[in-house]
Amino acid sequence: MKTMHFQSVFVAAAATAGGPLEKQGPLGEKLDVGFDDLYCDEKTYEQAERRLMSEACRMALEKGRCSVDQLDLVLGSDLLNQLATSHYFARDLQVPFIGLYGACSASALIAANAAMWIDSGRADTVLGMTSSHNATAERQFRYPNEYGIQKPPTTTTTVTGAGAMIFQRQPTSIRLTQATLGRIVDWQFTDANDMGSAMAPAALDTICRHFEQTRTGFSDYDLIVTGDLSQVGRTMLIDLFEQKGMDPGGKLVDCGLLIYDPQHQPVFSGGSGCACSMVVTIAYLFDLLQRKALHKIMVVATGALLSPVLLQQKESIPCVAHAVVYEGTVGQP
Repeated sequence: MKTMHFQSVFVAAAATAGGPLEKQGPLGEKLDVGFDDLYCDEKTYEQAERRLMSEACRMALEKGRCSVDQLDLVLGSDLLNQLATSHYFARDLQVPFIGLYGACSASALIAANAAMWIDSGRADTVLGMTSSHNATAERQFRYPNEYGIQKPPTTTTTVTGAGAMIFQRQPTSIRLTQATLGRIVDWQFTDANDMGSAMAPAALDTICRHFEQTRTGFSDYDLIVTGDLSQVGRTMLIDLFEQKGMDPGGKLVDCGLLIYDPQHQPVFSGGSGCACSMVVTIAYLFDLLQRKALHKIMVVATGALLSPVLLQQKESIPCVAHAVVYEGTVGQP
């Protein structure tokens, strides 16, 4: 599949929610809702993650002056088995729903699918939402935090947060113009504590295909923002580009290094999780587009499609990266 070009897909509103570590991070003041503990005023971590998704969606709908009845479709994603957070939240909406799993690539996967529905004329208003939670993800993919397992420096910290975007056909200040869907790339990495290295080749593949198919390069974008490679994966990706004779020129940044301050917060290599790229895109990148500090960006959300069971069977980690291009629109407030 080649890069898709969209004519009439705009971001009507977007909102974020975050946990205590995110609230204390560099983007903490830009979160719409922030909680001071991992339970988010709920009884379990799974309920807390659902609360994060609920708050992000509530705020997005409020910002967009949109009611649930006006939604044609809801797209949801998270990291839990059977997309538990998305399904349990969406059951109360009574709106047509599609669950999409792409691990941490969810934000771009959802945006691309929303754009296809709207640009084809089959939907007028689509809500896209995703979430992750440090405690729920750790006990599903590695070990519960309560075990106190020692972690290597290559470990990334799953973001406790959620983001929601409302897409529509009517013009706004932010337009989604292109999407390049990723292929599964597997370089035979097997370490669940170093997913940045595992995902970097997938980011390389998608970005290079996007450049080739659109006849663009780093100079055509203000920023190219990967999802959650964090420090180790971002360094590897830059090395891979340099081996191909391509110079990112300082334009390649990573959401996992923007949502936290790795020098002063206990996050190891940086951030990861479904909410990582979603929260950074909404709270940071969209703000720059609306203020016209940036004009054209590519968000390349990366996902490690690992299964804990298969890793125990000595399987490797297949990865994927999906890219979407957002542009600020001229003349829109």
